[in-house]
Amino acid sequence: MILRNMRKVLSMALLCLSMSLAAQTTAPPKNWFNLDPVEDKVNGVSTERAYEYLRGKESKTVIVAVIDSGIDILHEDLKDVVWINEDEIPDNGIDDDNNGYVDDVYGWNFIGGKDGTNVNRDSYALAREYKRLKPIYDGKTKSDFKKKELEGFKYWEEVRKEFEKGSEETLGQLQLLENVDTQLRRFNKLFQAYFMIDSITYDIVQKVSSTDQTVLQGKAILSSVYEATDKSLVLDSLIYFLGKDLEQVTTQAGAYDLEFDPRGIVGDDPNKLDEVGYGNNDVIGIGTKNFHGTHVSGIIAAKRGNGLGIDGVADNVKIMALRAVPDGDERDKDVANAIRYAVDNGAQIVNMSFGKSYSAHKEYVYEAIEYAASKGVLLVHAAGNSAENIDEANNFPNDYIGKRKNMPNWIEVGASDSGLDENYVGVFSNYGKKNVDVFAPGVAIYSLAPDNDYQDAQGTSMASPVTAGVAAMLLSYFPDLKAEQIKDILIRSSRSLKGLTVSAPGSGEDVRFGDLSVSGGIINAAEAVKLAESMTLKKKR
Repeated sequence: MILRNMRKVLSMALLCLSMSLAAQTTAPPKNWFNLDPVEDKVNGVSTERAYEYLRGKESKTVIVAVIDSGIDILHEDLKDVVWINEDEIPDNGIDDDNNGYVDDVYGWNFIGGKDGTNVNRDSYALAREYKRLKPIYDGKTKSDFKKKELEGFKYWEEVRKEFEKGSEETLGQLQLLENVDTQLRRFNKLFQAYFMIDSITYDIVQKVSSTDQTVLQGKAILSSVYEATDKSLVLDSLIYFLGKDLEQVTTQAGAYDLEFDPRGIVGDDPNKLDEVGYGNNDVIGIGTKNFHGTHVSGIIAAKRGNGLGIDGVADNVKIMALRAVPDGDERDKDVANAIRYAVDNGAQIVNMSFGKSYSAHKEYVYEAIEYAASKGVLLVHAAGNSAENIDEANNFPNDYIGKRKNMPNWIEVGASDSGLDENYVGVFSNYGKKNVDVFAPGVAIYSLAPDNDYQDAQGTSMASPVTAGVAAMLLSYFPDLKAEQIKDILIRSSRSLKGLTVSAPGSGEDVRFGDLSVSGGIINAAEAVKLAESMTLKKKR
């Protein structure tokens, strides 16, 4: 009975682990997202070919705001491309430029406290909505409400079901992972002693021969782990990867905790949405996880040609650092105010590699999007990693729910794969024939990590900055382009794969690549440059 239950545990708990360990037979080059499909035989966006075409042309500096988890602005490959607010005197405790933010030299941190502390982890927006609505609706039925109040009750029912389902599943998964982690560590030690060696492999486990039931149980469990994941790894590595999953699920479980509310650190009035000046100027997010924002910024702007690390997509750009995304779900107030800060302080493009399924104050975010549109600022947003069709599923922030049409200054980006081993779509990527505009590289993307490090990461979070980088390239060399023109160019110049049959993320069904987005294509910097130039020449005639 114990062994049978353990196998059931393994089959459920190792799902995420097996996905994280599943690798392509042929690994793409570290810089594959910048390479060319024809010349380099990998499905990049032809950045290097675009610069060959632009050789000798003048460019202007473009400010790209990155709303994210915090950015290591001291990184060796990023420090030379960080935006500096020239109107602010550093560390004098005065709002020199009268923009409402004191000492905002490199940007602003909307989830920090005046005492220098920072929010690292926050709850899910779903949990916050459940907590807000529960006192109003819990224990009541339709008959308790008037007709005009039923929409609110229906929304509560949706929130309640999703919260209870998610909370139960996450807590169950946490228990399973903890159990598996305990068993793996236990049998790793047992077999190290059994064979008197330090590293246990799949082949070694298969050599176990014993009448001891504990040893046989260990052999069965470890065999199941290996068969579900990667037989080539030593057991210590499997335990490490499982530990990373366990850490993630532990964080997820905490994000469902209704009593958890770190907003006291910020000290703002949560009901005053247009509040200015709350937070602090620590854009790095000292003491918090700032890998995500650093990685994203590197894709856009890592210094090209300096012989360090990687070359970002854009060659004449400054990164405005805006910290608003915790480990958990960002808050609408912070997102909207970060967009407004970016617009008011000179950003021409804003990258937003984050998202969530519920938005308590989406109208305030829409107002910020419209404000950005009125100022000609382009917003680039990651479509999300839930393998869902966002023509049907919620994914906030967005530019379409409750609106008649999509905003002309908003680009929604899905994640494409390298094309090696016939993989063209990130298995995790959201998609949508109406609401995802285009795809860009988002699998095995090598970029910056804090403390002068470099790492791979994947997600639509990586595809969005690739797109933002190409947009910045266009605006840099063709500065008269408007936001809506850049969006149009990126869509029209994308490398069309409309007729290619691919596996739909999530379902695995055979679909046409053209059914996954508006463009049916992947960002192509070289063709975008050519189209931008042709449009510019036509305008001059």
